[in-house]
This record gives sequence, C-alpha cells and structure tokens, in this order.
Amino acid sequence: MEYVLTTSALSKKYRKFQALEGLTMNIPKGSIYGFVGKNGAGKTTLIRVICGLQEPTSGEYALYGISNKDRQIFKARRRMGAVVETPSIYLDMTAEDNLKQQALVLGLPSYDSIPDILRLVGLVNTGKKKARNFSLGMKQRLGIAVALIGNPDFIVLDEPINGLDPQGIVEVRELILKLNHEHGITVLISSHILGELSKLATHYGFIEKGHIVKEISAEELEAACRKCVTVEVSDTKALVRVLDRMKKDYNIISDTQANIYGDIILSELVMELSKERCSLISSHEQDETLETYFINLIGGGNND
Repeated sequence: MEYVLTTSALSKKYRKFQALEGLTMNIPKGSIYGFVGKNGAGKTTLIRVICGLQEPTSGEYALYGISNKDRQIFKARRRMGAVVETPSIYLDMTAEDNLKQQALVLGLPSYDSIPDILRLVGLVNTGKKKARNFSLGMKQRLGIAVALIGNPDFIVLDEPINGLDPQGIVEVRELILKLNHEHGITVLISSHILGELSKLATHYGFIEKGHIVKEISAEELEAACRKCVTVEVSDTKALVRVLDRMKKDYNIISDTQANIYGDIILSELVMELSKERCSLISSHEQDETLETYFINLIGGGNND
C-alpha cells in the first residue's frame, strides 16, 4: 500500500508537557483519514508538526516517502494544503483576492486556476463581498480554497466543521467528498463530531495522550463494532452484579441505563435481575457507534 504520510516514533515536548509520544501513523494514498481524539490528545500538535509549523523533539515523519530530515522535504510540503485551527484568510479581501494573495505567496506564475477553485468550493458568485461578511461555512470553504491553491494532492483539515450550522456542515462534507472522489485528493481530517466523521472517513487513527492507540479502515471498524443493547433498569448496581456473573461487556450510562455489548438473551437477563430484585424497564438494540467504539477503546467507559 502506498502512503502519503508516515510517522515513526514521533515525539513533541513543550517543557514538561509531552504532546506527542512515540506516535506512529500511516495515511494511505487516496484515503479520507479520520483523526480521532479528545481535546489535548495531540491532534493539532501532530498537524502543526507535519505542516512544518513546529519541529518534532524526536522521531521522524515522511511525506510521499521524503523524510522531514531530508532537505527536499520543503518540496514535498508544496504538495500539501492545510487549514490548521482556523482558516487563514484576509477578512478585508474578497474570496478572489484571498486566492490571488496565496498564489503570490507560493510564487505561482498565473491566476488561471482561481475561477475553477472558487467554483469548486461554491464561492464563484461572491463578487466584491468581503470575507468578513461571509457566513462561518463560507469562511471555512474559503479556507479550503486557499489550501487548494498550488494544486495539492494531500489536504489537512483541523476541525473543519467546528461551530458550523447544519447547512454549513453539509456543504463542507460534500466539498470534502468531492475533493476526494473526483479529484483524487487524500484528506486528513480531525473532528470532534464523530457522527459526521463516520460519513466521510475511509480510515481512522485514534490518538490518546500523544500516541496512536489504533489504526483501522472503515470496513474493519464496521466489522469490529459490536451489537449493543441499551437497557433501562431499576438499579444499575444490581445490573452490574448480574452482568459480571454473566461475563458480559458493558458500559454504565447513568443510574438507570447501560449499554450491553454482544449477544444477550433478554429472558435470561430478566431472570437473573429478578434474583437481585431489579426490574428491566426497557431495552433497545442498536449497533455500536463510532463514538462508543472510541470511548471503549481509550478506556473511557465505566465498568465498576
């Protein structure tokens, strides 16, 4: 398999804080790689490092097979586009002028690609409207347009749908899918909105405390996500005793609710609960979500 980005034992330390610790990841060419982790897990630090905004403390990474320790790494970075934290746009400029400014920064010989990029991101008709008067979704799409100047084949998006309304989320989602499916651009996307990420990603990397705890394809994740029965009971402490005896995997949600994973025979559960003077009030079967998979993966569940 060909990889656009690989990292090997990558670490980044700020004084006493270890932001990245021995991080190893592999982003396949042509993928939409969902980068999943809690606040402070190291997502933005990793993105800033691979974009050349910060230097790693140790370890290394490679873009298109070129190591960051190679003098040619700057050429590999020219094949990247990125929106890190917030879109890098000039609010007192039009969308077209923002792209022209980026073209000048990159030393591009002409502005010929600008109309096509504006059309691609849905901003071709904004005319003389200044970016400060754009909606949040339009600003995000303009940020992506700026990242597309230079015709990159790898784009890094840090929380691209954060703060957007439902319409803005749909517009950015459709844009990302179009960039990937129609233009063959590999995308690294971090997001807290895991339900939305599951509509995009072909591969996932789960990060916790500065290192990757799991890399998995969307197909493998779908197969790994277990059946889940959400139950409501009169006493979850009694439920815990029963499930421990039955050797079932579970996650307590509240004083009255829990998720039970894998196959469970409800009649058997009811019988065992009755021995503990506990009643089953309701049950609902569903597939494990990306969110619950992530929580269980990093040990965020409460099985006490």
